Amino acid sequence: MSRSCHQAYLERCLTGTVEVLNGLSGDGLNEVLEAACLIARSLQGGGKLLLCGNGGSAADAQHVAAEFVGRFSRDLKRPPLPALALTTDSSFLTACGNDFGFEEIFSRQVEALGRPGDVVLGISTSGRSMNVLRAFEAARRKGLATVALTGPAGLGEAESDVVIAVPGRETALIQNGHVVVEHMLCGLVERMLFGAAEDESSGQERE
Repeated sequence: MSRSCHQAYLERCLTGTVEVLNGLSGDGLNEVLEAACLIARSLQGGGKLLLCGNGGSAADAQHVAAEFVGRFSRDLKRPPLPALALTTDSSFLTACGNDFGFEEIFSRQVEALGRPGDVVLGISTSGRSMNVLRAFEAARRKGLATVALTGPAGLGEAESDVVIAVPGRETALIQNGHVVVEHMLCGLVERMLFGAAEDESSGQERE
């Protein structure tokens, strides 16, 4: 392939991501703000954030949990916030998948670890991740709040308190949008609980 073909592909990737983010602006940001308020109230009241997803969404769950337990804004001095990705315990995941089925790997953790006042954030680009839906069902039974971060197909609206549906026709582009939403949630929750960072112009993360 010629260099111009590769260049055209890169331009399409950028254009597609911009379209996804533009689709989030306006009314789409209301759900992001609502989710941040829900998470902030939970944490302020002694609750915790439980996160789940598959594949790239599992990595996103771990990323967000790290931002809460660590910090998102580099210059904001704050205590750690309780957040747990339900995707990291390989012994449990394989045992539960083997004994109960892959669809139950998150719901059993919600049943074991979740308490009323906690929030479950489920991430699914397709909106069809059955194990995430089962986690929402378990959360509803136990009195936990739920936030769905998904694609245009939606995810578990009947079981979700807030649905953030990122527009997009391709999984990768939806995931690009998810990362932006996840960072907005981290930044908003920090601001709600602790105020703005001392010097926001110096950047957020330190990897």
